[in-house]
Amino acid sequence: MPIIALRGETDWDGWRAAVRALVLTGIPPEAVGFTVDPARHAPPPEAAGGFAVPRALIALAAQAIQARDPGRFALLYDLVWRAHAGAPVLEDRADPALRRAGRLAYAVRAEAHRMRAALRYLDAEGRWVGWYAPRHFVLEANARLLAQWFPDRPTSILTPDAGAHWDAAGPRFGPGVAAAAVPDDAALVGLWANFGAELLATAGPGFGLPPAEVFEEPRHAPDAARPFPVVLPVALDPDLAAAAEDAAGCARCPLAGPATQTVFGEGPAAPRLMLIGEQAGDQEDVIGRPFVGPAGQLLDRALEEAGIDRRAVWVSNVVKHFKFTWQGKRRLHQTPQAAEIEACRFWLDVERVRLRPPLLVLLGATAARALLGRAVTVGRERGRVLRLPDGAPALVTVHPSFLLRVPDAAAQAREYAAFVADLRVASGYAG
Repeated sequence: MPIIALRGETDWDGWRAAVRALVLTGIPPEAVGFTVDPARHAPPPEAAGGFAVPRALIALAAQAIQARDPGRFALLYDLVWRAHAGAPVLEDRADPALRRAGRLAYAVRAEAHRMRAALRYLDAEGRWVGWYAPRHFVLEANARLLAQWFPDRPTSILTPDAGAHWDAAGPRFGPGVAAAAVPDDAALVGLWANFGAELLATAGPGFGLPPAEVFEEPRHAPDAARPFPVVLPVALDPDLAAAAEDAAGCARCPLAGPATQTVFGEGPAAPRLMLIGEQAGDQEDVIGRPFVGPAGQLLDRALEEAGIDRRAVWVSNVVKHFKFTWQGKRRLHQTPQAAEIEACRFWLDVERVRLRPPLLVLLGATAARALLGRAVTVGRERGRVLRLPDGAPALVTVHPSFLLRVPDAAAQAREYAAFVADLRVASGYAG
């Protein structure tokens, strides 16, 4: 049996060239194997002719090839082989290989979003440096996308698998860094001070994954104006970790059915503040963390301007599942109903009882109404400390998603400044 040796885990160009040669020479999927072995890699044999497969299949393969699954190369070749033979592989939703490839592609998309949402950078000798441990091989495509957004900002992203580096000359890729070498921010800066030049010197061009075929570009790019601290994972309080595990199987209301997963709160065991929004959004539903989409990025920015470290606050939502309706291929937010809020109140009470934060910050009318037990006009009651029916202090302000919907730039700037002012009041109260 011939074995195709690829140069790396995301050798898209090598895999495509090999598949083309295999199809044109008539070698079926069961008669070939794939492995990742740079030392054995060789160009595929020449094959005359050509063929076409659906563009949607190419896009699926470009995503799924980044999955951390050793069988993905053969799986995708099987789909290409059958598509070339005329089989309607993309139309048979029950096809086991198509379903498996779809699951891999979905996991890759989720991890790509998760990486962009979780990555934070430190300014290390004029270069922004971040570290992340991805579940799948999404570094290269993500780095190429980020390098397009910020081509003039020298940046390095280190992972256990590889490192990505770019500046005005474009992206390059080199060796990775083990998690044990960067347990905290200071260690990451120290590592770069000692080995940064060496890591840059060993970087090369990578394997050429096409970002346009790999990701749907987000509507809101990250804020390019400032560096972020590196946010390492926070270990939950044991009782809250157990509650989060229990909530993962929650079926207290019908929202659990269409949602991808439960999105529990996160933060330290003794938070300065507890921020409560309405519900998980589209990206939160995919990633599994609260406030990581466009509204979450805006919240991070506002917290920093208010002098609040997000690592010192607990962020959560009244409703732990994403409620949505389909519009074509897009999932549009729907406001949760009173019964759904009441059903999910159990998990919010678990968080509140365990954490007992000095102050609750209620983001938007839904959170305010759910906690205060009455109708709330945010504009009239925002920015001052109120008392909940149980006596706990709370401050009402807008939800950051509201700021994203303000169409006029001047009005948006005013509303954002008012939001930061509310957060400063909360910070002053919490001490």
